[in-house]
Amino acid sequence: MSGPGRFIAQTVLASFDDYCQHFAELTQNASRRFGARDWQGLQEDAAQRLELYNVAVDAAVDCLASRLDSGMEDHAAWERARGVYRNAIVDHPSIEIGKTFFSSVTRRVLKTEGTDPAVEFTDDASAFPHGEPELLDVEDTLLEDTLLSLLRLFDLGATWQNLERDVRLGAREIERRFALHGQHEPVRRLEAFPSPFFRGRAAYIVGAATSGGLTLPLAIAIHHTTRGLIVGAVLVEPDDISVLFSYTRSSFLVATARPDELVNYLQRLMPHRKPAELYTTVGYNKHGKTERYRDLRRHMAESGERFEYARGVRGMVMIVFTLPGYDAVFKVIRDRFPYPKQTTRRQVMAKYRLVFRHDRAGRLIDAHEFEHMRFLRTQFAEGLLEELLREAARSVTLDGDTVILHHVYVERKVVPLDIYLRESNPIKATAAMIDYGRAIKNLALSDIFPGDMLLKNFGVTRSGRVVFYDYDELSKVTDCNFREMPETQDPADEMSADPWFGVGEHDVFPEEFRNFLGVRGELRAVLEQHHSDLFGVRFWQRVQDRIRSGEVIEIFPYERSRRLGAGVRRGARAS
Repeated sequence: MSGPGRFIAQTVLASFDDYCQHFAELTQNASRRFGARDWQGLQEDAAQRLELYNVAVDAAVDCLASRLDSGMEDHAAWERARGVYRNAIVDHPSIEIGKTFFSSVTRRVLKTEGTDPAVEFTDDASAFPHGEPELLDVEDTLLEDTLLSLLRLFDLGATWQNLERDVRLGAREIERRFALHGQHEPVRRLEAFPSPFFRGRAAYIVGAATSGGLTLPLAIAIHHTTRGLIVGAVLVEPDDISVLFSYTRSSFLVATARPDELVNYLQRLMPHRKPAELYTTVGYNKHGKTERYRDLRRHMAESGERFEYARGVRGMVMIVFTLPGYDAVFKVIRDRFPYPKQTTRRQVMAKYRLVFRHDRAGRLIDAHEFEHMRFLRTQFAEGLLEELLREAARSVTLDGDTVILHHVYVERKVVPLDIYLRESNPIKATAAMIDYGRAIKNLALSDIFPGDMLLKNFGVTRSGRVVFYDYDELSKVTDCNFREMPETQDPADEMSADPWFGVGEHDVFPEEFRNFLGVRGELRAVLEQHHSDLFGVRFWQRVQDRIRSGEVIEIFPYERSRRLGAGVRRGARAS
């Protein structure tokens, strides 16, 4: 068959293959960057990889426009192209990613609202069996020998500082964790995915450990210090592995010929993690978005739930809603923002793009940006729909009995921190308040200043970590001017409701945080005890100096208690 349909299919496939090639090159380059301790380069590669997909889609659309002109919107031609394309990628190692890519191009060209199965791939990937990757499998009489053999299978481009010490400490940690799970038989077998997972300034060997009838997920964190490689942590607890692959962290660079097999393996290690999150965490954000949409549709069909307001204080910038039994919230930008908000719709969207490209440091929730989603009117609580149509008419319209969300962000659901503190016992509330301070510091070290640090803008994850999710006033720490409050001899100045001194657009006065945050009583004392440095300019200015000097500051994705030995504390700097 010849004609526009075949040309469309060939053009889209060529752009997709180009995307796959560049994606693989940047991913495989991570090993060289890590071996050379080129942290800036690794960070730049990770950021560039995020842009590849849209660049490839743009290239396909531009090529089609130059050759087909007005005929590129011929629906029948796209229907034929879909069939040709499907046959062409049936044996492609990235077939599921390729289907999403074709759908992205069709949506861009045909401006589809909702979904169009005639020209898109809407089938559920989870309905098809995925293969298993070839794993590294090591077994020996002694766990130390097994762990040593496994580590020596990986070439990380540098020599070890003290491998024997790290193996001894790592084996001891694995055995200790198995004992806590009631398994006291020797651990002899370890398996691992054959490619390291690179992110930030660390490489991770990811797999599983087995003792008797018990198998636990395993992640070995390796840091490259100025004195060589060290094992920073050996993570065996499922919760620790989950945090490592959290939706609040940037994606890994991990080389694989078949993404579906990699995701299938990771889901075996973390059964509670959905494919949407796992595809995203290994760099396939757009296909993660596809999987999220499929998961949402399945949930709505099975549950019959209606959208309702999410828990928490109503936002001045966003209308936030959810499904009662679903793990995500939906955020739509209001048409107008009341005083004192001075931002714009364009600026809010720019903040979300910044978060997407930035190191999220385990403290910023990833968001999928959707356009033209269609739902039945009956799937919305009446009061919610009325507000959406009244206050967000640029993003939400009604077409008969169909609600169209022209622009919406979808994020993982967390418990707002202010609600969590009210509903938790004193021990959990204290831990959350301490982690709230840590969250602000981690964000600062990654060059993010939250702006609005009220408790209602933070949330608590399933694992108990505090994260930030309100981005409309977010900025870079290095763009802020942290100042001390000027002193005055006039009591009237102190009582004035307005500043009696000049305040620049980017001026920030940390001393005012104490009153602005609205934290009272014992929880305020906890914050003062553990994080009083947040209320002075010195902390913020020192962070600015480190970032401006070009330092890439590592925010460890594991607790201090998980670190192995003194070698980590000497060789790698903690947040």
